[in-house]
Order: sequence, then C-alpha cells, then structure tokens
Amino acid sequence: MQATVDTAVLAVNLGTPEAPTAPAVRRYLAEFLGDPRVVSIPPLLWKPLLYGVILPLRGPRSAANYAKVWMADGSPLLVHTRDLAQGLQQHLPGCQVEMAMRYGKPSLREALRRLRNGPVRRLAVLPLYPQYSTTTTASVADVVAEETQGMDVTLIEDYSSDAGWVAAVAGSIAARRGADRHLLFSFHGIPQRLADGGDPYPQRCQDSAGAIAAALGLAPGQWSMAFQSRFGRERWLEPSTLDELDRLAAAGVREVDVVCPGFAVDCIETLEEIALGAAEHFQARGGRLHYIPCLNAAPAHAQALAGLVRRALGVPA
Repeated sequence: MQATVDTAVLAVNLGTPEAPTAPAVRRYLAEFLGDPRVVSIPPLLWKPLLYGVILPLRGPRSAANYAKVWMADGSPLLVHTRDLAQGLQQHLPGCQVEMAMRYGKPSLREALRRLRNGPVRRLAVLPLYPQYSTTTTASVADVVAEETQGMDVTLIEDYSSDAGWVAAVAGSIAARRGADRHLLFSFHGIPQRLADGGDPYPQRCQDSAGAIAAALGLAPGQWSMAFQSRFGRERWLEPSTLDELDRLAAAGVREVDVVCPGFAVDCIETLEEIALGAAEHFQARGGRLHYIPCLNAAPAHAQALAGLVRRALGVPA
C-alpha cells in the first residue's frame, strides 16, 4: 500500500473561461471583475455597470479573441498550467502537487476545501505570479486564509528576483533572441492609483526585468519595459506596451523581441494581445515583432519553481 502523502503543493493561476464562447466568457469575467481586489469600486455602483454594460459588451468581443488562441485541449492558460503542475510533481515526489484557478475552474476554493478535509496537514500555495501585487497574489491569500483554518500553510508570495527563475527566463530568451534586437519586457499593468497607495508591483517588475537583463549581459539601451492590458479610463502604469513600441519605431528600431515575464504561462494576454495584436501594431509602423513565449511547462521552469517550494517548506533537494 502506498504511504499517505501529508504535504501538498497547490499551484494557482488566474483563471480562464471554460470555452471561447460569449456565455462562458461572461461567467468568467463576472467572477474576475467581481473581486474587490481587482476592481475596488463600491458594489452598489459597480455591479449595475458590470452586468448592464461591461459583460454584455465584452463577452462576445473577448470570446472572439479567446477563439484565436484556443487549443485542442482547452485554453492555453489551463493547458500549460496543468502541464507545469505535472512537471512540478516530477521534481517534488514527496508532495502531492495540484493546480487550481483563482477564478473559474478548477476552483481554488474547492481545491482548498478538499485538501483541508483530506490527509494533507502541510500545504504550500504557489501563486503563479512572479511579481507580488494586491490585485493578484493578495487575492489568492484572501481565499487561502478563509479556507485553511487549522492547516500548516506556507504562501509563496513573490519570486520576482529568485535566481533559479531569473536563470530560466534568461535562458529561454537567450535561446530565441535575435542578435542586436531590442528586448522589450511587457508586464501586465495595474492602475497607477494602486501603486501610489503602496502596491509594490511596479518595483517588483523593475527588479525582474533588471535581473533578467543583467543575466543576459544587456546594456541599458538594449532593453526597456512597459505595461500592457489596460482596462477602464483611469491612469495605469506607464509606458503602455503599445506606446513603447511607438517610441521604438520612431527611434528607428525595426525589429524587437518581446517577452512577458509577469506571466508564468502563455494565455490570451500574451498570445492574442502581444503575439498577434502588438505585432500587427508594430508592423503598421514599419517594424517586426518577435514574441518570445512564456516558460510554460519547460523543465527549467518546473525545476526553478520546485526549488522555491523546497526552500519554503525547508525540504532538502
């Protein structure tokens, strides 16, 4: 009989619709945009706008964008996260490794309840957000705190400068980067208001980009960073990725490599927004954009994250 495993690792990603259809996307966005960590507008003001305007308009449009990148086995984010969790399991044979989504399925809350009611006594939660933000990691922490009373839980909040992760990203870039091409780091944006209020996310992004650029031996003029995926009318972190591409084009840059190290795996924001949309934007300005994929389930990625977990749990390699 196989011995009971009492230590679990839960890798948590953002989430995804179950299908590239307007109803599925609306259900997913309702949960995502209904999180006060994501949108902090008072519910009495926000919910009528969300359900009366935003979801009816964004549902069909977002569904069409998901359809552009949907894979045979499901959404890229789900497929790659599942494969990454399987890779983690190979590096952590003494642990039970699972994956969950903060929004959508497989549900984070349901996974935590199942683990709490099983033989697991020690749990490491790994949000797959390298750079801490109140809009992402803190939202996972909220649910973990609510659902793990009485358990020994370790939450890995940030790995923006972790040496193993930096080396894995730098190695992936080095294998794909064109000689003398400008390297643009594109991170997901957040409202400037949150940064002004103390969210450390912008500095964590700067830390990541700087560490990766240093590992690649890049001089300051050989790389830059920007923020993508804006939502709403308020000011977000700057420069935007499209504005930075415009700046590069105006400066005479004709070829650029773009990497998105804020995303553990490829998803609609990297594949549709950058590899397709931003590439078309830059091409219209006389340039050519080369998208460098996320680490996804690469062995070096799973190995780096397994190292994070082992150190967090105090487990020897």
